[in-house]
Amino acid sequence: MAETAGLISGRLALAWLVAGEWRFHPARFLMTAVAIAVGVALGFAVHLVNGSALASFDGAMRGVSGAAELSVRATSPLGIDERLYPKIAAARGVADVSPVVSLDARIGRVRLTLLGIDVIRAAVVTPSLIGLRPAGPDAGNDTPFDETALFLSRQTLAQIGARVGATVRIVANGRTVPLRIAGTLPGAGDASVGVMDIAGAQWRFGRLGRIDRLDLALADRTAAEPALRALLPADAVLSTAAAQNAQGDALSRAYRVNLDMLALVALLTGGFLVYSAQSLSVVRRQRAFALLRTLGMPRGGVIAAIVVEGLAIGVVGSAVGLLAGYGLAWAALQWLGGDLGAGYFGGSSTGVVFQPWAALVFFLLGLLAACLGSALPARVAARAAPAAALKNAGDVLDPRRPVAWWPAAALLIAGIGAALLPAVAGLPLFGFAGMALMLAGGVAGVPWLARALLGPLAQRDRGRAWVPGPVPRRLAVLHLHGAPGAAATALCGIVASTALMIAMATMVTSFRGAVDDWLGDVLGADLYARTTAGASFDPATRARLSATPGIATVAFSRELPLTIAADRPPVSLIARPERNGRDPLLVLIKRASSLPVGVVPVWVSEPAERLYGWEPGATLTLPIAGGTRFFVAGVWRDYGRQAGAVLIDEVDYQRLTGDDGRNEISVTVKPGQDVGKIAAGMTARLPASLRAQVAMTRPATLRRLALTLFDRSFAVTYLLEAVAIVVGLAGVAATMSAQTIAREREFGMLRHLGLTRRQLTAMLATEGAIVGLTGALAGIGLGLVLAQVLIHVINPQSFNWTMTTRVPIGTLVSVAGALTGAAAGTAVLAGRRATARSAIQSVREDW
Repeated sequence: MAETAGLISGRLALAWLVAGEWRFHPARFLMTAVAIAVGVALGFAVHLVNGSALASFDGAMRGVSGAAELSVRATSPLGIDERLYPKIAAARGVADVSPVVSLDARIGRVRLTLLGIDVIRAAVVTPSLIGLRPAGPDAGNDTPFDETALFLSRQTLAQIGARVGATVRIVANGRTVPLRIAGTLPGAGDASVGVMDIAGAQWRFGRLGRIDRLDLALADRTAAEPALRALLPADAVLSTAAAQNAQGDALSRAYRVNLDMLALVALLTGGFLVYSAQSLSVVRRQRAFALLRTLGMPRGGVIAAIVVEGLAIGVVGSAVGLLAGYGLAWAALQWLGGDLGAGYFGGSSTGVVFQPWAALVFFLLGLLAACLGSALPARVAARAAPAAALKNAGDVLDPRRPVAWWPAAALLIAGIGAALLPAVAGLPLFGFAGMALMLAGGVAGVPWLARALLGPLAQRDRGRAWVPGPVPRRLAVLHLHGAPGAAATALCGIVASTALMIAMATMVTSFRGAVDDWLGDVLGADLYARTTAGASFDPATRARLSATPGIATVAFSRELPLTIAADRPPVSLIARPERNGRDPLLVLIKRASSLPVGVVPVWVSEPAERLYGWEPGATLTLPIAGGTRFFVAGVWRDYGRQAGAVLIDEVDYQRLTGDDGRNEISVTVKPGQDVGKIAAGMTARLPASLRAQVAMTRPATLRRLALTLFDRSFAVTYLLEAVAIVVGLAGVAATMSAQTIAREREFGMLRHLGLTRRQLTAMLATEGAIVGLTGALAGIGLGLVLAQVLIHVINPQSFNWTMTTRVPIGTLVSVAGALTGAAAGTAVLAGRRATARSAIQSVREDW
């Protein structure tokens, strides 16, 4: 009975102890809950944005493709010969075929996909594209066959600000054609799409004899697929709706996964901050826990109570994080778009799509981080002997006892090993696992590092105790060395957040520097021009432009997307004068040993080499020119096309494809000539119908635009860096404040021994500076190691390009200074509160 009563009283006392901790130290619990909330909010927001963007992209793809069961698609905008249509229609297993012309178009500044369809055939194969709703008094059954009639999706109609019945000028394939808005497309959803009769589209937009896809309805898919593959020419590919979705997903998958992982690392940092705060709380209440143990409370009860504290922190932080994450997702979609500024889903408008399962997962992750951050300090509190703990409320770790280094070394080695493993399904999952292990190893090594750094200083001060010197500095060093557990606890959150921030800052600096240098290499001309909406420069126009006075050299090129596989994003096929790869604008990083006679050489970009295994000296087949074999003469550096690019000499390209159009120009002017006047002169020589479709830009503008797009694509990374800095500084402030306030009796005793308040303040400032500087140095060192994984493992496996490491010296110095100053300043501010009372009152508990 007495044992039961003691157990009940112990549980009641424990409940009061936990409640009292919340009541008297609300700032500590609020700070740790905010740390969890920030991690959950970032992760949930990134996931919501990604999911919403993909949902919108999939909806747009269904609106444009009509969700055909199977399609034969052209591998490039050059299209396929319409004579393939009857062959496909007669293939075994095919029930019906709907031919489609698909053009990139614009009305004013609004971009859309213009589809030319056979209304009768599409009604059977892709009825969603035939949800034509004619409007107006003259809208009869033959309206869809009117070559001047255009049906627009409701989204496009709203974007251009026009009404049904109005006439708009639509630009596509280099032509401007007036069309009448005859109705809407209710089945197009959020897609930016317009539909007209296929004959009118071919005639009016210069596509006679060419189509872009054949949508199929199948009677027997098992029989149809092999029969169709046998009929396909080199410039066509068999595709499904699933393949189209996979292509869109692959376009941004690596970017999305990287952001998700970095957001989870931010949540992990929040868990370390919970660990720091709970460790300090446990140390401060060590004697109270020991008293409860003597009253009959088992070890499991103490552990459960502290973990329940962490659970409460996790519930509050996760709930607030989900709400904040939804708000962040909404703001990101409004300001940055569904691709978070990276340009993967340009021109799309996306609304937030709530994902309940993702919300549950991130809520549970927040709980897990908070509970794990509390479980380790709880285990330490439960293992302490009650008798020893009742006598000592401070650090119970003997400074003479060596600290184990092997757990940290084992984690670091495991992390390095994981980072060296190959990608999984094109994603650097092992790379991120290696980063997590290395981050855990770095934090686990903090106690050993603190001992190693503070040991020599403490030994020197002890050995020179008789030598006059600054007492506050000596006391600070000896205290930190004599209480290594407290120092290590203070350092854990600092090291974790600093390492994350330094790793991301180094990666972004290296990447941006590499892109900047590359732009300097490739933007060697004085003026650039590019067509829009499928327009091109024909031979006559090119001759007039080349004759513009003041031009030294002019080079015309052709760039178009080329589908290699139906479920992969298209590579860029670039045709321009190459002179056997000696073009100074081509930054070659690998060359074939020799160029065989009679082969057609091509040069592939670094991402294309990594994606498709096109090594120098290999031969490959491109889906153009009837399956001609090409020889890989070299690999060139390209940071502008993540999906890869293939470069071919324009003479070979025109001979193989018959395409004499060009859509890009680079111009070098003669010395002393005004670039602006030459640009105006070239514009004057353009046909009137083409002038509005040509954009002329100087290299400085292109460079600035490219770097602006780079910064936009890394906007979320910059946000994560800022969060890491804030979390690190908050951890420093909370840790130093809690430790300082808990030492009030120690300060009273030092006052009795003759130290002034000014000396105590100097001692605290020195302690804070040492802790901050030690944490900064450890975090910077660990961050530079993690940066190597980001730069040399995660980036190549995600985006298929490589770069060299560039250390942001200014950032390192600023971070070290900020952390040192913040730790010292916080310790001083907290010390004022702790030393404000009289020396007698501070030590009254010792009476």
